[in-house]
Amino acid sequence: MQSAEIELKFPVSDPAALQALLPSLGFHLDTPRTFEHNTLYDTPTRELRDRKQILRIRQYGPLCTVTHKRKPGTEDPVDTTRYKIRIETETVLAEGPALAHIFQQLGYNPAFIYEKHRTEWSHPIDPQNPTLAHLVIDETPIGNWAELEGPTDWIDRTLAELNIDPATCLTDSYGKLFLDWKQRSGSPAENLTYADIFAPALVAL
Repeated sequence: MQSAEIELKFPVSDPAALQALLPSLGFHLDTPRTFEHNTLYDTPTRELRDRKQILRIRQYGPLCTVTHKRKPGTEDPVDTTRYKIRIETETVLAEGPALAHIFQQLGYNPAFIYEKHRTEWSHPIDPQNPTLAHLVIDETPIGNWAELEGPTDWIDRTLAELNIDPATCLTDSYGKLFLDWKQRSGSPAENLTYADIFAPALVAL
């Protein structure tokens, strides 16, 4: 299935406090806090990264999906400087390891791994529109973020209802957030995984 994904991230200092607020704003809990493991694939020369594309296998609880994302064309009317917009093609897999093997045979090898615990909420866009928008809370080894995904007017309205300053929002990927964190912390970690982030601290103890 292919669709246009429009989203914004914002940092979350207290995930429990945010989630306690959501039901009163009309949000419905779809998936409780669940571990998620993501592997991005690319060629040795990072051809996909250079083209601003990703090829990902995601294991989210029992669900395994493969996703390709690319930037939209220049004709897209949405403000791409403020919102993160990607054309996403995604399908559910029965067997992730088999597809990973196929990717590697075609020259696409694991390039970056990131892990988090994700909680998924949904919200009707408006009373006349049965389509659902989404808010997810991601707890990662380097911090917590929420993502709003839906039409731009719904995103703006929800930010106001949550009392989130739009100036704190960002469109960075978790790969970019990880690289920024590495630069600030001086960490030798190569992937955004619990083992890579916390193992050096445990060794030091």
